[in-house]
Amino acid sequence: MSPNKGTNKKAPLSGANINEVLKQADTLLQAEDIFSSLSEWQEMMTKYNCAIREIRTKFEVLNDELSIISNRNPIHGIYSRIKNPRSIMEKLHRKGLELTMDNVRSEINDIAGVRVICDFADDIYEIADMLLKQDDIKLLSYKDYIRAPKANGYRSYHMIIETPVFFSEGKEMMKVEVQLRTIAMDFWASLEHELRYKKDLDKKTLAQISEDLLNCANTIADVDNQMMSIKDKLYPKFPD
Repeated sequence: MSPNKGTNKKAPLSGANINEVLKQADTLLQAEDIFSSLSEWQEMMTKYNCAIREIRTKFEVLNDELSIISNRNPIHGIYSRIKNPRSIMEKLHRKGLELTMDNVRSEINDIAGVRVICDFADDIYEIADMLLKQDDIKLLSYKDYIRAPKANGYRSYHMIIETPVFFSEGKEMMKVEVQLRTIAMDFWASLEHELRYKKDLDKKTLAQISEDLLNCANTIADVDNQMMSIKDKLYPKFPD
């Protein structure tokens, strides 16, 4: 008897002939559906989910420790996501790369993502530094969009790191993208994201909104600096 008889659940496809199967897909939607059904794909996504749990735990531990040391919690929130198959395939296409599992593993660094929201801008650098001092974390690359914002006003601190995850067959190094922002930076980024995918506005309106958002980004940066100054008065740092 088929194990799936009487259900609508689709059994995972074998990963042995992934590339041959994908060649039969006529559309991106079909390819996405095929990818989601591959057992090898599902196993890989499980590993990335495990890597996310490892990094989230590290940040939670740091936040608990710092709440004792500094009498406050520098981390406001921790969020995570796994990149969906379509986004991964579109990214490979933009890079001009063939849609293969090897390319997914080696060329896409942000499949697993963790976003850390901090109260103050200086918390971002302190938290990032503490994470990188851990001997099982390897920094692959970073981009500091706080000290050097993007042209549209986007501010955030990005890192691509590797962390070991232990499975039944042994240890595997997994890549995770970490983004650190203040509450204000995250609020701005959410609005800018909505604008970027708004399709029913004319070019003039979009240009005006982009200019308004850039002005808001600069104002938010000033507010972040002022709030950090107030925090330093409330929680002065004493010499060792």
